[in-house]
Amino acid sequence: MPRSAFAILFSTALIVMIAWTAPFLVAQPASAPWPPPPAPADNPTTPERVELGRYLFYDVRLSGPGYMSCGTCHRPELGFSDGRRVAIGITGERHPRNTPGLANVGYFQVLTWANPSETRLEEQSIRPLFGRDPIEMMAEGRQADILARFEADLAYRARFQAAFPETGGAIDFPAIRMAIAAFQRTLISADTPYDRHVRDPASGALSPEAERGMDLFFSDRLACGTCHLPPHFTDAAVEPRFHNTGLYNLDGAGAYPEGNQGLIEHTGDPATMGRFRTPSLRNVAVTAPYMHDGSIATLDDVISHYAAGGRAALSGEPSPLTSPHVRGFPIRETERASLTAFLHALTDATFLADARIQSPYRWRGNAP
Repeated sequence: MPRSAFAILFSTALIVMIAWTAPFLVAQPASAPWPPPPAPADNPTTPERVELGRYLFYDVRLSGPGYMSCGTCHRPELGFSDGRRVAIGITGERHPRNTPGLANVGYFQVLTWANPSETRLEEQSIRPLFGRDPIEMMAEGRQADILARFEADLAYRARFQAAFPETGGAIDFPAIRMAIAAFQRTLISADTPYDRHVRDPASGALSPEAERGMDLFFSDRLACGTCHLPPHFTDAAVEPRFHNTGLYNLDGAGAYPEGNQGLIEHTGDPATMGRFRTPSLRNVAVTAPYMHDGSIATLDDVISHYAAGGRAALSGEPSPLTSPHVRGFPIRETERASLTAFLHALTDATFLADARIQSPYRWRGNAP
């Protein structure tokens, strides 16, 4: 059989296989008590796009030099964070920000720590792919080489054809970004002990200590739930919101470290100094270290930060820009333990181990 005919036959077989298996691969849990994340009209969350996006998310060939994937910094076992204080790009350059987890990211109204204009998953991936300050995946200037890698892969050609039949399976960056966004919308965490308790309070899903912690979390005294709203445990799922938690006060007027000052970098308004998006607390026990710059190492230290009304207040210099929601509170050691137990009860072991959102290359390393 001529090589070209074999390639056509092989690609056709792959398309049929992908079309048959893809419906079984969408990662929306049956137990999720809310609708799937909304998708834009031009990028429906089809099983074929989700599966293509999963392959691309974990494929190191998507980076310029070919040895970093999205999954390098977003590891499923760590709630799609990376365990580092701040992200490290492909050149070894340190990002100023901590890598956020991605659980339920499809519901968020704003996607990054401090940029209010990044609201669509399809556009958000432009920055890590092509950004120069800092450099992350170093795709800028190497677009043709990257696309050629996927064009040369018969399996990818079949996946693009199945995911984007309306374009004839064109392999380009708009399609790549759309597929990754479709995959990200299936990163649904909805099976924590807390979720099981909400569905059936008599289930015993929460330990007595975690139940006491839940009561503290939502109490008027601690008021954690003011910004960490269930079910996603962030107010970023309601509308774009940013808060200054009093982490720094370098000049007595609330200054944050240069180059990492939050919303002010986009608004120019001094009143927005130090404001960052509220991170989700789902899987928070596995996403340490914490805060936008990873400067708080443990959950106990996070509790101390908020109990003091902001870390700057611990040194006697509370920031005048601290959100009125961060007012400090008294807390006993036994209550700390209960609150920590509740935060651990926001860990979704099913989500962290879900094979449908794991790397398809996991048995062969991080590359095909």
